[in-house]
Amino acid sequence: MTQRVELATVMDRLAIDAVITGYAVAVDDADWTAYKALFTPDGRADYRSAGGIEGRAGEVADWLAQAMLLFPVRQHLIVNRLLRLEELNGYTGDSAELQADYMNPMRLEGGTGDGAAGSTAPNFVSGGRYTFGLSRTDDGWRLREVVVREKWRRTQGALGAG
Repeated sequence: MTQRVELATVMDRLAIDAVITGYAVAVDDADWTAYKALFTPDGRADYRSAGGIEGRAGEVADWLAQAMLLFPVRQHLIVNRLLRLEELNGYTGDSAELQADYMNPMRLEGGTGDGAAGSTAPNFVSGGRYTFGLSRTDDGWRLREVVVREKWRRTQGALGAG
């Protein structure tokens, strides 16, 4: 690989990392306009394994906007990112797949988490793995597909037995 190709690959990796971080921030901050802007025009998301829906990104964003009203406090932690860039004759192509684990603590609206006065501890925590399909567009890297595979969840307080 030449230095120019290596530099382009590093720049692609940084740009893709920014898209994935933007995804987590958009969901956590309920910025559904930013969420939609992260996707290609035909981009899709699949939240079925976590009790959600599957569909076009705009449709899923509208569903998330309503569903997340139940959880005013949420924080996606996206870790262990494994990126596979398409390779074309020694050059980075225009598609990529990123697999990453997540942990997502949230607090139910009106919930206090652990029951202590004034507590804001989460009373719903889930974890699993994302698969992100990405495409290079004229506007930079965008999500063409997001698939959530929830592996576990823990509830307490108003949501579960504790």
